[in-house]
Amino acid sequence: MTHQVHAFEPPERFVAGTVGPPGERSFFLQARGGGRVVSVALEKVQVALLAEKLEELLTEAARRFGVDLELPPEEPTTSSDNEPLESPVDEEFRVGTLGLAFDVDTATVVIEAIAAGEGELDVEDAEAEAVEEDEDDDDEPDDDLDRLRVRLTPQATREFISRARRVVAAGRPPCPLCGQPLDPRGHLCPRHNGYHR
Repeated sequence: MTHQVHAFEPPERFVAGTVGPPGERSFFLQARGGGRVVSVALEKVQVALLAEKLEELLTEAARRFGVDLELPPEEPTTSSDNEPLESPVDEEFRVGTLGLAFDVDTATVVIEAIAAGEGELDVEDAEAEAVEEDEDDDDEPDDDLDRLRVRLTPQATREFISRARRVVAAGRPPCPLCGQPLDPRGHLCPRHNGYHR
């Protein structure tokens, strides 16, 4: 069976977003470019870890390669992308592995979302294996799986990180007592011996 590589180098737009109300949201990465839009589904924890690992990757690239990844203070940043995902959101595949790399020659970040193999992704395993940092291209995991590959400038990466963090934080607020998400229909708080709040 042949696999597809959806490459956007660079994309016109690459964002994390959701579909559905808080508590029932489905998370997606969506890339647009060259007249096509590709959306891949993933877990909330994968979006959060991707943002965290991208931040670490930019910091490490600046430290190891001496690349200036920061904007000068006088240069205004572009307005952040708060637009919803482009409709219709058609899931190409569910992400099992995320790979990250920094291309020193072009000073760009490469993000690769690889489809989950059969039975590969369980919700329990998502946090442990959500983001895998690939620094050498010799070790290509699962060459027969579909993948989405994007190449971003450091500034576009920072914009992606900022939006991804906003998307993750936009869910149900946590209970101030127990930290579990508050349900709009009522919350059974263990700190109140199961009484609704």
